[in-house]
Amino acid sequence: MAQYDVFANPSRSAADGIPYVVVIQSDLLDALATRLTMPLSELDATAKVPTALCPVILVNGRRLHALAHFAAPLPARLLVRPVANVAEQSSALVSAIDAVLSGI
Repeated sequence: MAQYDVFANPSRSAADGIPYVVVIQSDLLDALATRLTMPLSELDATAKVPTALCPVILVNGRRLHALAHFAAPLPARLLVRPVANVAEQSSALVSAIDAVLSGI
């Protein structure tokens, strides 16, 4: 599994509003049994979200908001088959994590 691979949300109870998660953990930590992930959410078009914290990420033509403030580890064994890789959008994801860590 590669950094910025996108997977179907393994949580059935949350998958309606958060259909995907993206692995943001470095490939250098592949020996760990978990992967740090960021949820990708479908938000109401009228919802106001801070774009630095929740950037829009395109996954197979769908516009989703990355929820950096909900980044969490998941067992790697639950992330079976990637549906996309969003490495070309990595700067938005890294900036969102920076917003969580430093408020910038």
